[in-house]
Amino acid sequence: MEYHEQVEDVLATAKFGDLIQFSYPIGYSHWGVYDEDGFVIHFAVAEEGKLMNKVRTSLQAMFPVCGDLLLGSTKIRRMPLGEVTVPEGAHVSISNNGHALRATATEDMRRRRDGLLGKELTYKLLSLNCEHFATFIRYGKAVCNQIPAKAKNVECVEATKTFQEIVDSKETQETVKSKERQAKAHWKETDSIPHYP
Repeated sequence: MEYHEQVEDVLATAKFGDLIQFSYPIGYSHWGVYDEDGFVIHFAVAEEGKLMNKVRTSLQAMFPVCGDLLLGSTKIRRMPLGEVTVPEGAHVSISNNGHALRATATEDMRRRRDGLLGKELTYKLLSLNCEHFATFIRYGKAVCNQIPAKAKNVECVEATKTFQEIVDSKETQETVKSKERQAKAHWKETDSIPHYP
């Protein structure tokens, strides 16, 4: 099946929170999470200037599968599934059964997604990678089963902690902003009430 047909097949059946696996010809996989309406959330290239773009292009030419990873800077992005850059010969599929974990509630997945979307992170192959991200969104635990000589289905506590701290920090900021808005609305109300001597 051609790659574009695989994308269409995934789009026809994927549900929010499904793990999307981009299997590369060399045996490595890139991972993302389906986010409805044809979009996927994944570790992607961070914003960069022209010079860095030239460096990245050169690395991708020398190392087609992992040129981006060698630079280390990634950003969690939401983009159309069909626009995720993959090397020739890659396959894409829904892959929810490769980890011995149970999916968490949809609202928990959305909360983690909202907390991490748009964040820039340093890519670390062994301790903070795309599979860690995708499994954290779905399961609440960061797991990577493609690191050689590492036990399968074992939580990477470092990655889980990093992701959870970001999510918690964003929730705290949103709570503070909400309380500030409520206080401003309250003071606005009390200022508009006529005061009689």
